Amino acid sequence: MKKILFYIGAFAFSSTLLFSAPVYGQITEPEVERLERSSTTLSDHYKRGIGINFVMNNFGFGLGGEYRRIIAPQSELTASLRITGLRDASEQTFTDFFFGQQVIPNKYQRGIAIPLMLGMRKRVFADGIQNDFRFFVSASMGPAATFTYPYFDDINNNGYREQFQDFFEPVNDIFTGISEGDWQFGAAGEFKIALDIGENFTSMNSIEFGYFFYYYPDGVQIMMPNQPVIRSNVAPGESPFVIIDGELALEPFFEAQKFFGSPQITFTFGWLK
Repeated sequence: MKKILFYIGAFAFSSTLLFSAPVYGQITEPEVERLERSSTTLSDHYKRGIGINFVMNNFGFGLGGEYRRIIAPQSELTASLRITGLRDASEQTFTDFFFGQQVIPNKYQRGIAIPLMLGMRKRVFADGIQNDFRFFVSASMGPAATFTYPYFDDINNNGYREQFQDFFEPVNDIFTGISEGDWQFGAAGEFKIALDIGENFTSMNSIEFGYFFYYYPDGVQIMMPNQPVIRSNVAPGESPFVIIDGELALEPFFEAQKFFGSPQITFTFGWLK
């Protein structure tokens, strides 16, 4: 009984000390430490730059060169020359299981485009983001020269690839048919957002996301302009194709395309000075 009374008394004494002790809370918050930003104007670090472009879009891959020159504290004038592929967005490539040959149904011509463009780059968020991550918006446009040449050997020159047992028109390899090609001219343009990476202002390291396009006033015939006329109510064993005077009857298929557009990613590496 004495031990119980002793423990009760000890607990009561310690509780009195605990709850009677003063409790202090934080009344004022510490001052916010402000980050020193080192953003400066582009013209403080370099005047011009030259780089190599690597391009990826729905037309394939491209390679080119780019020149930049400071024309305002946070603005650049750009000039670029590239060589890229040109294709229709509907193209699908099929590979022969036995021989490995790749065939694109309905394709008529291959295309190679060479756009020469002038543009502007404007730095944004310069006061809120450090110099090692420099954001830009840009736009450029200019003329484009395009070389097209036959995708297949159109023996009878009717704009359709025959694949019959007694008359077969083979697909050309990438170099065959160049001598039969033709030049066409149009315009090219792009709109992009860009990020220049690194605070070392002697090297150019950029990644750009945007939209790229070509426009040809007369159109470019990438896909087959004609297709066979198909008969309805064909009896078993009969050919579905209409034959007139021994020739395959054809009707219009794909029209010449005037506008080609694609999302695009561009990587640029080079030098600044």
